Amino acid sequence: MAFVQIIDCRTDRLDDLNRLMDSWAEQTRGRRTAGHAVVATDRADSKHVVEIVEFASYEEAMRNSGLPETDRIFREMVALCDAPPTFTDLDVVRDAAFNKATAGRVLDGLAAGDLGVIDECMTAGYRDHDYASEGDAVGRAAFKERCSGYLAAFDFTFDVESQIAEGDEVATRWTWRATQKADFMGTANTGRSVTGRGTTTFRFEQGMICEGWWQWDVMGLMRQLGMMPG
Repeated sequence: MAFVQIIDCRTDRLDDLNRLMDSWAEQTRGRRTAGHAVVATDRADSKHVVEIVEFASYEEAMRNSGLPETDRIFREMVALCDAPPTFTDLDVVRDAAFNKATAGRVLDGLAAGDLGVIDECMTAGYRDHDYASEGDAVGRAAFKERCSGYLAAFDFTFDVESQIAEGDEVATRWTWRATQKADFMGTANTGRSVTGRGTTTFRFEQGMICEGWWQWDVMGLMRQLGMMPG
């Protein structure tokens, strides 16, 4: 279970506090267990500073607290604050990564032949960049047409290997498994089972996918279908 620690303090020395955090990050490289940290100030009270630190588990957080650099930095942090910081330890019981879920929903829907997922999850002006295709597909109808060519030629599935979300983008690394069932790119149906790997990055606006980039091993697919030498 993921674990989050919230550190509350009051200080007007935010620049010094940030330098202190930079120093701690540098000195604990290769040993720290914190995966993500955010420092924020209260809009209503600029001296109210909150640091949110994410760990893979409570045990990992305790390991991080046990580092000698963490203890030293904490003592220096206290010196920068009007009063000793307070700590809140939280076990994460729900982590709703909405954009990640939508990206996975699109891949699952396309694998199932459900082009309606495009209307459900993508903006009307969605722009698709597929480096295996000439030019971009702009708009839902154009993207549906692009997908239809693959759906007509293959029965396939996407297996999500990992996802990374940063800002308004989600990158999904996947494995594509398919069986050819019709002619594809001028090649007669081989009935062969093929495997491909790639990454799709979607950009979101207001919870909808507005742009996508597909990078995958199209040459590997062509070799498996006998379209080019192995």
